[in-house]
Amino acid sequence: MSEYNFNQIEKKWQQYWKQHQTFKVTIDANRPKYYVLDMFPYPSGAGLHVGHPLGYIASDIVTRYKRIKGFNVLHPMGFDAFGLPAEQYAIQTGQHPAVTTEQNINRYKEQLANLGFSFDWSREVRTSDPQYYKWTQWIFLKLFDSWYNQATDKAEPIRTLIQKFESSGTANVKAAGHEEDNSQFSAAEWHHSSEKEQQAILLKYRLAFLSDATVNWCPALGTVLANDEVKDGVSERGGYPVIRQKMKQWSLRISAYAERLLNDLEQIDWTEPIKEMQRNWIGKSIGAELNFKIKGSEQQLKVFTTRPDTIYGVSFLVIAPEHEWVPELTSPEQKEAVEEYVNTAKNRSERDRMSDVKHISGVFTGSYVINPISGDEIPLWIADYVLAGYGTGVVMAVPASDSRDFNFAKHFNLPILPVIEGSTPDEVYEAKEGIMMNSGFLNGLPVKEAIKAAVAKFAELGVGRGKVQYRIHDAVFGRQRYWGEPIPIYYKDDVAYPLPESELPLILPEIDAFLPTETGEPPLGRAKDWKYQAEYHYELTTMPGWAGSSWYYLRYMAPDNGKQFVSSEAEKYWGSVDLYIGGSEHATGHLLYARFWYKFLKDLGLVSSEEPFKKLINQGMIQGRSNFVYRVSNTHQFVSYNLRHQYDVTPLHVDVNIVENDVLDIEAFKKWRSDLADSEFILENGKYICGWEVEKMSKRWYNVVNPDDIIHKVGTDTLRMYEMFLGPLEQFKPWNTNGIDGVHKFLKRFWKLFFDANNQFYVSNEEPTATELKTLHKTIKKVEEDIERFSFNTSVSTFMICVNELTALKCTKKAILEPLTIALSPYAPHITEELWHLLGHADSISYARFPAWQEKYLTESSFEYPISVNGKMRGKLTFPTDMAKELIEQEVIGSGLIDKYLEGKAPKKIIVVPNKIVNVVV
Repeated sequence: MSEYNFNQIEKKWQQYWKQHQTFKVTIDANRPKYYVLDMFPYPSGAGLHVGHPLGYIASDIVTRYKRIKGFNVLHPMGFDAFGLPAEQYAIQTGQHPAVTTEQNINRYKEQLANLGFSFDWSREVRTSDPQYYKWTQWIFLKLFDSWYNQATDKAEPIRTLIQKFESSGTANVKAAGHEEDNSQFSAAEWHHSSEKEQQAILLKYRLAFLSDATVNWCPALGTVLANDEVKDGVSERGGYPVIRQKMKQWSLRISAYAERLLNDLEQIDWTEPIKEMQRNWIGKSIGAELNFKIKGSEQQLKVFTTRPDTIYGVSFLVIAPEHEWVPELTSPEQKEAVEEYVNTAKNRSERDRMSDVKHISGVFTGSYVINPISGDEIPLWIADYVLAGYGTGVVMAVPASDSRDFNFAKHFNLPILPVIEGSTPDEVYEAKEGIMMNSGFLNGLPVKEAIKAAVAKFAELGVGRGKVQYRIHDAVFGRQRYWGEPIPIYYKDDVAYPLPESELPLILPEIDAFLPTETGEPPLGRAKDWKYQAEYHYELTTMPGWAGSSWYYLRYMAPDNGKQFVSSEAEKYWGSVDLYIGGSEHATGHLLYARFWYKFLKDLGLVSSEEPFKKLINQGMIQGRSNFVYRVSNTHQFVSYNLRHQYDVTPLHVDVNIVENDVLDIEAFKKWRSDLADSEFILENGKYICGWEVEKMSKRWYNVVNPDDIIHKVGTDTLRMYEMFLGPLEQFKPWNTNGIDGVHKFLKRFWKLFFDANNQFYVSNEEPTATELKTLHKTIKKVEEDIERFSFNTSVSTFMICVNELTALKCTKKAILEPLTIALSPYAPHITEELWHLLGHADSISYARFPAWQEKYLTESSFEYPISVNGKMRGKLTFPTDMAKELIEQEVIGSGLIDKYLEGKAPKKIIVVPNKIVNVVV
């Protein structure tokens, strides 16, 4: 083979890797392990576009590099196969989600294989496989059977809590969940409770629990949505209205792990922006909880504040629209206004309510509360900037120290009480620190001291206490969908009981339609005779999409283990993921939930580390490069880009696949859509030039580029190297097919290094020159350093420079070309595999060893000195780098280079700066 036939080469080696299971990996105690993980994809029907493989290419380069550096590398792949899109398609077409999911997975696997990734496909997992979700259900049962002991700061089996109740009731219990419930009982009262009463109590402590929760309910989709699935009050998928509604839901007590999730961020090598997003989501606040008595009632509203020292500046209280007490706190006169406001607020997502600081709205309840310190009567308002799920759902408004409270007070003409010395009511809200000025126990104290004094006073008076509050909500776990993991719970006498582990998996039943029942039950309510022991109803909601993705990286370690979710041997060997690559959009969803589940499993002694992912890299997005044609208004004419200003035109997106180097394929354009068949064109220099713009890659803009098309034209190795060449992995960058030709030409030049003038494969066994060795070793060093710091784009440039230098040197030496082939193999595995074979090797290049660079070949042995006379350069001379100054002086004088400037005289002085310059003073 003399020509670089990339299609033939790539198919050949992809088949070889598959047939020989080249990348299958087993535990090998004699080699260090390295675990490379990609965020596994949801298999959509659209397949991959060229933006999707970016992170996969990077992870594959690291995988191949680590493998030839001697590591035992685990690089698996699977599919996040449950989810709403397949279910929506099923509703529309009647096609079972399992069928479309299988079709989509097959399409993805075909495309991933074409990209030459070194996945160990023997470890593939699918979240929709009953043998996989058996263990997702098993983990749920463990969560249901656990409580969080704050005394030991870990999860423990629920039986240990029962033992405490049996011996001393709640007296010695410090548990997550107990604080909010605050119910107390003795051992005797526990023993006298019925089983139903006991189970109800335990449900308040379990890490998986049922409770009334305010959720994002989408009537059109018939399901609850997570916060990240709602944008601007509508569902991200479909754009349907979403309302906030209270429903009985399964939740997981992630809030119990808030402090550990926060503190342990310091242990992991993640980017600071991702860590900061998690810190903000967890939202730790140190402050106080304070009780405000409702005027004319024995009830009290509980408020959390980080500034208890501003108690004298409270001029009104604000309650969340969803707060359960809203109806009874509303006066008859305000009933109509309050109901109207609450209904409107339900249509706004929490994200919008928190982020839209310019939006000011609210309504007075007609009720008042009493300031527990000053005794003042304070009006109680409702406003949607207060969330029911954060804190207590009630905020004490201090306009003098909070800009949002200030704007609200100004808008509704409410009083603004100054609390900081030397400030007027209108100015004081801008202050950050100061001295408390009101009379009483806070007078004259610095802010930090005043906060401590306020907390102490609240406790002394019995009206409040110090408290640490977290913004993170317990995670709503149930979904009113079909295509998800069944929750392994059945109901007896309206009490939730766990399914015995021996009954797992609880397999998703067949149903006649994928819609809620006529009575409003979730789709699983349609299942016929689907009961535990033919008598007890199963839970009808399914798990959310993030359930299976919270632990999949563990199943890859031992996917065929039927007795454990992961074997202890495999978990101890592979340990935490060494490198995780995926999108930053998962920062506060998947990544947070996965850390939570992993810490829970650590508490149970089932994993050996504290964090699942040691290093995380978020790849940037490859944006689309859209093309435009310009239709002359009210005609079928299209005018070329540089002539468009001469006409009244409307720009229209055009399919980028019928445009090359911004030149439109006119015949293909006419065939693209039936309404364009009679189009006419106003050309420039015989061509139709299109306009262009960088936008998100989307079918809507016709700028989606299919990797299959690129691979067909220039090959997989070209595509892999070009995506890396576009720029730093973490950055956003535009796709431009026009630039791919340079990378393809580089690979052809690399190929030609191995062939003689007659196109016959030829490498010599001659000893390399110092120049050739220097080119090779500086390349190896740079590539190694680049991969170790995940700077892939600079490696591509280095390879190009190297091949150009070797081409100029007409290098054909095996001692140079063979190690260069190994160094290039992580980036371009197919061409290097073929050349490795032609070099006489029987095994795959994947089993080679990355060449070691040597400093001695990089050290300069000579230096070209600029020779100056009286400060003006007159020429250059080359001397050994270790040559003595005296000898350099003699050589300069004897060279004849400066004779005409000396005019027969001896120089006054010769200044030699080693390996820099020689200056002759005459």
